[in-house]
Amino acid sequence: MGGEAKGGAASDSAKEAVRAFALGLPGAWEDHPWGESAIKAGGKVFAFLGAPGPGFGRMGVKLPESGGALLSTPFARPMGYGLGKSGWVEVAFGESGGEAPPLDLLLECVEESYRAVAPKALVRQLDAGGG
Repeated sequence: MGGEAKGGAASDSAKEAVRAFALGLPGAWEDHPWGESAIKAGGKVFAFLGAPGPGFGRMGVKLPESGGALLSTPFARPMGYGLGKSGWVEVAFGESGGEAPPLDLLLECVEESYRAVAPKALVRQLDAGGG
């Protein structure tokens, strides 16, 4: 996968790829609190994807292991509303004209967040190859 996307359609494409990957994880489903897309497992959010449709360039994920390193990059920042203090990080899909992470890194972030938030039974299902 890899490659870097730059804003616009590339950002929207990355967002859709992340959404599809997240929804393919065991027990994952989409909710729309506050009119935004939140991907949940076991009733807990593991990925915030912003408003449905094109135009939102960042996602929120819980990264207890890689968050510190990722925050040193230009495409990540602590998540707002105090969530950053709990390991939540906003990661760009591709800001307009800005630097963006490769798609495989975005997917790794989603999986780490899933593993941090989802019930252990669902994580075991993922490890066993179930989707």
